Amino acid sequence: MAELPRLNGVIRALESGQHALTCFTPAETSSAVSIATSKFDGCVFEMEHQPWDGRLLRDCLQYMLNRVQIAKAGSVAPGVTPMARVPVNGVEMAQWHAKQALDMGCYGVVFPHISTVEEAANAVGACRYPRLESAAHYAPAGIRGDGPTTAARYWGLTQQEYYQKADVWPLDPQGEIFCILQIEDTRGVDNLDDMLENVPGIGAILIGEGDLSQELGYPRQYEHKVVLEWMKRVVDICKKHNVVVGHPHVEQHNVERVISEGYRFLMCAPVQSYGHLEAARKLTGRG
Repeated sequence: MAELPRLNGVIRALESGQHALTCFTPAETSSAVSIATSKFDGCVFEMEHQPWDGRLLRDCLQYMLNRVQIAKAGSVAPGVTPMARVPVNGVEMAQWHAKQALDMGCYGVVFPHISTVEEAANAVGACRYPRLESAAHYAPAGIRGDGPTTAARYWGLTQQEYYQKADVWPLDPQGEIFCILQIEDTRGVDNLDDMLENVPGIGAILIGEGDLSQELGYPRQYEHKVVLEWMKRVVDICKKHNVVVGHPHVEQHNVERVISEGYRFLMCAPVQSYGHLEAARKLTGRG
């Protein structure tokens, strides 16, 4: 089967050595329409602290389709790559939210509160179809159920083409699914080295500095020395394993520091203006 072009804009940016510029966005159709024509590489529909509504997420994905953009680009790759943050914590070991998000056509999943190797393997496995142990890149074992019809249609592929691309990057270099694990507590930081050593297929580690700062006794004091020290531990461990590390609150006042510290998956603050995005694009050489 012929190799298909890269569809996931977040992966495309990271593969080319650039920073991936993203944001959380409400799962509302009006937000989907607005974000679809922005300069972000991708967006994450926020469904951890907002209700999980599969039909609304499906509608948001459809509202992101832009026929003018598709025609001008001559490609089915989305202008802004849609992903979703699921509501279940890692300790709950659930995978059905991820299965439904992927079956609707999401190109990536953010898993909150991952604290152990077992939870990390469950998250990555939820993004993968099962295969025989003799298959290449077998582990972590896939546990995603087979229901690709809607996702293949949304991606603009045949089902067989979708199967070719529906695996986690960078474990599968041709994979288009970006699996993001949130490290949000000291236990997760302490276990992160083991996670990255033993669980291939993690696309990025995203620090959950809100929950982390809460546990440390400095809630939402993101610039506090103690909070920054724990965040640095995460960055250092990710650098050791050559895994992309993400920052969830990139704003104009901190974007230069965040980039200089080594974060490559940049989640800009909720959109009120695009000033922070423009600043990030300039500092990362994106223009």
